[in-house]
Amino acid sequence: MTFRETSRSWARLLYFLGQNSVTLTGTVLTASGAVTMVAFWLYDFLLPGPPHPYIGILIFLILPGIFVIGLILIPIGTVVRRHALRKRGELLDIYPAIDLRKPLIRHVFLAIGLTTFVNVLIFGTASYRAVGYMDTTQFCGQTCHTVMEPEFTAYQGSPHAHVDCVECHIGPGAGWFVRSKLSGVRQVFAVTFHTYSTPIPAPVKYLRPARETCEHCHWPQRFTGDKFLVKTSYKDDEKNTAATTVLLLKIGGRTWQGSVGIHGRHLADGSQIRYISTDLQRQVIPSVFYTNAQGKTVEYVSSDIKTTRQQLDAGEHRVMDCVDCHNRPTHAFELPEPAVNKQMAAGLISPELPFIRKKAIEVLKAEYPDRGTASRQIIEALTSFYRSNYPAVYNSRRALVQQSAESISEIYLRNIFPAMKMSWGVHPNNLGHNDFPGCFRCHDGSHTSADGQTIPNDCTTCHNLLAVEEENPKVLTDLGLK
Repeated sequence: MTFRETSRSWARLLYFLGQNSVTLTGTVLTASGAVTMVAFWLYDFLLPGPPHPYIGILIFLILPGIFVIGLILIPIGTVVRRHALRKRGELLDIYPAIDLRKPLIRHVFLAIGLTTFVNVLIFGTASYRAVGYMDTTQFCGQTCHTVMEPEFTAYQGSPHAHVDCVECHIGPGAGWFVRSKLSGVRQVFAVTFHTYSTPIPAPVKYLRPARETCEHCHWPQRFTGDKFLVKTSYKDDEKNTAATTVLLLKIGGRTWQGSVGIHGRHLADGSQIRYISTDLQRQVIPSVFYTNAQGKTVEYVSSDIKTTRQQLDAGEHRVMDCVDCHNRPTHAFELPEPAVNKQMAAGLISPELPFIRKKAIEVLKAEYPDRGTASRQIIEALTSFYRSNYPAVYNSRRALVQQSAESISEIYLRNIFPAMKMSWGVHPNNLGHNDFPGCFRCHDGSHTSADGQTIPNDCTTCHNLLAVEEENPKVLTDLGLK
């Protein structure tokens, strides 16, 4: 049988078997889905800007799904009809001839050819746009509104607010792309059936190595010099007395002197730091291993953390990288005290209002049933306090009281999410050591090697303190900064 005869035989078969309700339903779904998708794409093109997240789900996920279901139903209908005809003994040996001389038949085949070509284009475009939409920050942060609200809120106020989520959570390459999408399927089911954890645990164990993501923009070997920091805190007295700490942070990196400072010591070329943690958040580190450029390894064991060999073997064995210190570079949540100090130093909470710091901490740490109630009650509690206890201040500086109260309310709304059981201090931040153990997980003075060497915990190892909680630091005056 020639190719032409074979093609005609198959064409007759498909034409005959395609006359059934399932195939016709698939054809209708495919056609309607295609027309609707193309219409939405034109709308999206003519009116640029991110669509509402749920409209995005319709355009980029549901409609392509309907389109694909239609395509699948078309061959299923032909197979089912063929099986039914064979079962009844009605399957023909020779199918009705397709007479292309008839205009109707000719037009049908032309239409099928054109629609097949268009369907391929639409399917390819839909797949590309669906993947692109699922990689958007809007999809990651707003589609699963309640679940991701804490992380998305923190992201919006972070230094990485203009970096797409996928740049850090996936990065380049097909391997991690596929891995993330498979993980995303599990997360979709968790959100659908409400089986997700509250709060969402930090995915530190599943993050891609920092050298493959962070270091596309940040290169620790090139961080050089020291960083001058001025931090102001406030006391709980009536005057909200300011206390300023000034320090020189030894950022370090690679210089003509070699690898120096914090980054130079921890991420120097040729050396490696490994550690064992026995908890999910990497806060308990009983053992640290340092290998120098010559390949010599020294183990430092904590005398304060008592562990068995089985616990050490079962713990996480990890090579240190950026996220071991910078574990909340984007999704950072504050504690009440430093958050209030920061807003007072910026003037958003006025230090001129009596006892404002003390009252701010008090209302922030109170329990509230939900975020809306918290916002109202925080503002009401603060305005009521000044109206009752400092009427002169309230009457003369009402706008300042209102502004400060709203700023304090915003601190709560940025950090607390009762629906997700997100409260103060749920996610430790390892940068520094004032609010959480941070540096002191290793630099606590108790990690000692067999020959008596100890991981240093002297302040001058990482920074020089130029002033510590002084009202008027002389160093700022000398530098002309005050």
